[in-house]
Amino acid sequence: MSLLARLAPHLPYVRRYARALTGDQSTGDNYVRVALEALAAGEQQLSPDMTPRVALYHVFHAIWSSTGAQLESGSQIGALGDGRDEASRRLMRIAPRSRQAFLLTALEGFTPSEAAQILSADPRDVERLIADAQSDIDAELATDVLVIEDEAIISADIQSLVKELGHRVTGAATTHDEAVEAVARHKPGLVLADIQLADGSSGIDAVKDILKDIDVPVIFITAFPERLLTGERPEPTFLITKPFQPETVKAAISQALFFHPSRHKEAA
Repeated sequence: MSLLARLAPHLPYVRRYARALTGDQSTGDNYVRVALEALAAGEQQLSPDMTPRVALYHVFHAIWSSTGAQLESGSQIGALGDGRDEASRRLMRIAPRSRQAFLLTALEGFTPSEAAQILSADPRDVERLIADAQSDIDAELATDVLVIEDEAIISADIQSLVKELGHRVTGAATTHDEAVEAVARHKPGLVLADIQLADGSSGIDAVKDILKDIDVPVIFITAFPERLLTGERPEPTFLITKPFQPETVKAAISQALFFHPSRHKEAA
């Protein structure tokens, strides 16, 4: 089996992880591209002692560790604007290893043991790094949330998770029109959206219409991830596949709010 065939199923997810880690899709994709180029050139190898997915993330981290932030030029960072530049500075205030360990386990679903392989660390150290990152992230959070979900039980579960993190659910919609009307009544600081809604309308279209009027982070929670992993989804978005783990949702909420540029503008 070719290298591309072995890695293809995992590339959308390492792109998702890279975006969460860096706070920007183009920056994250830059690291993924360099990692793939290093594999193709024989400069990096997939470890035979790891599964292909773990090995791919391990190579990604080898690139991240060896380059630091050198893949982005000063002009590229400046071009992102004051809000995104502040997000970059906030990123640097969280120790990189803590941020990585937290995302690998809570967002990507790796076990502490697998995350330890990826980071070349002890599993006990990974657990400590996760706790450190969560403590830093929790200090940044508190906002109003709109939930767009047509299944009542799932909506209730998501709303409960949101409240556990200290946020306020100010709207719950089951259709495109309800979602747009909810935003007109009260602008949220975060949107959690399904894709396929009650009346056959699209959560993607609802989010696109919402983002025309407000700058807000979005997390899609869906059973149809292939509809978003196309490189053309609304930005900024995070993606969680149903059935979901509660800790995965909590992690995505933390990351979406922490990295979103508008949040840093408001805090300035």
